[in-house]
Amino acid sequence: MLYWLLYQKLYPYFHPFRIFRYLTFRTVFASLTALLIGLLIGPFVIEKLREFQIGQYIRDEGPESHRKKSGTPTMGGVLIAIAILLPTLLWSDLGNPFVWVVMLSTLAFGAIGFADDYIKVVKRRNLGLRAGAKTLLQIAVSCAIAVSLVVLDRFRLFSTRMTVPFVKSWHPMMTWPWLGAVTHVGWLVFLPFAAFVVLVLVGSSNAVNLTDGLDGLAIGCTIISAGALTVLTYVSGHVVFADYLELQRMPLVGELTVFCGAMVGASIGFLWYNAHPAEIFMGDVGSLALGGAIATVAVIIRQELLLPFIGGIFVLEALSVMLQVGSYKLRKKRIFKMAPLHHHFELLGWKESKVIARFWIAALVFALFALTTLKLR
Repeated sequence: MLYWLLYQKLYPYFHPFRIFRYLTFRTVFASLTALLIGLLIGPFVIEKLREFQIGQYIRDEGPESHRKKSGTPTMGGVLIAIAILLPTLLWSDLGNPFVWVVMLSTLAFGAIGFADDYIKVVKRRNLGLRAGAKTLLQIAVSCAIAVSLVVLDRFRLFSTRMTVPFVKSWHPMMTWPWLGAVTHVGWLVFLPFAAFVVLVLVGSSNAVNLTDGLDGLAIGCTIISAGALTVLTYVSGHVVFADYLELQRMPLVGELTVFCGAMVGASIGFLWYNAHPAEIFMGDVGSLALGGAIATVAVIIRQELLLPFIGGIFVLEALSVMLQVGSYKLRKKRIFKMAPLHHHFELLGWKESKVIARFWIAALVFALFALTTLKLR
């Protein structure tokens, strides 16, 4: 909005407004605006959630030390969403279709999480949305995002070619041309791409959701992941850097740098209140929105294969749950003392603050490795 008003409309009459054309300037101010929004409205949101008695339900099977957290205001993801979306609307070029795709993805996944939290904490139904219904809603949103990207591909604004880490020239197409020829339905060519997008988005949103179990753990890892994505979106849209690093150059995706910067600022603002001991929890409305946003950006910039490193801790947490469930069903034995993984280390005797700090360090190492792959080709 500010980009449109101050640069596109008023720049011809007041030349200092040309600074609004620079992506780095708008990204920094989007991040600062998001941080300021989070810090300023955080106390108001916490107080309102307390008034409505929207407190966290603690599972009986969880660690005993978590019992004292019962009643802490949850659904703080509403604060995160506001702090991301408002600065994006203010500082980004709203004529860019990718900005709308990622904002709508964040809203849609956040809405699913909101419904889940509402049922759990307001309707007092402990399990929230049924697992099948929740998954179907996530798949539906992911399919809608995949379709929107396919439409942009038809207009040559997007490419379904995948970027493979450590490989310079191989960019495989995620399409099946033979399927369209056999069925005479052209859109089926993009079926593997759509299926892959669904897998990435549903997996990422649930992985962040599983990580959200300790004060500040998920949001701290999100800051690191969003920071890595800020770098990746910037270089992917920059003609010089993309050429130097031999990336697929997609000029329009550079605008997502503003969104990623806002996500960093909003996450830092939320961490101020979510740090141990937490005054507020993000709930599913926050974890699903953040997971969906991270995955959507990764898909748009064609760095899905780097996502396991960009969000390394999220992947480990999800894998620990899958391994635990699979092992128990097949062997009636558990691999970990408790899943997700952070609970395992708690039961080993690690203090919550130590688990959080060490997982943050691991997340930073993963993210730095993801960035080094840009040159290791």
